Amino acid sequence: MKPVIMANARAQAEALAVQILSFLAGDMERLGPFLSLTGLEPGNLRAAAADPGFLAGVIEYLANNENLLIQFADEAGVDPATVGRAQAILSGPPPEWEA
Repeated sequence: MKPVIMANARAQAEALAVQILSFLAGDMERLGPFLSLTGLEPGNLRAAAADPGFLAGVIEYLANNENLLIQFADEAGVDPATVGRAQAILSGPPPEWEA
């Protein structure tokens, strides 16, 4: 994949991760378990969201919970497979590592 295309895909995946984080933060029943798992507090989420590794973890968390994944996909109007693709993009090597 060309670097520009890969950078665009990565930006889209990161935007989806932020959307997922907003979805989680919108309901304490969804957010509570996520915070417990990560050890974060609500006040730390904004700073954590600046870390691409954290964003990959947000997507992984959602992808590993089928009920949340379906709920997010329905609410956001996205195909659940889009979450899987975004997870693969953010979990892979950064674009500068691509040959």
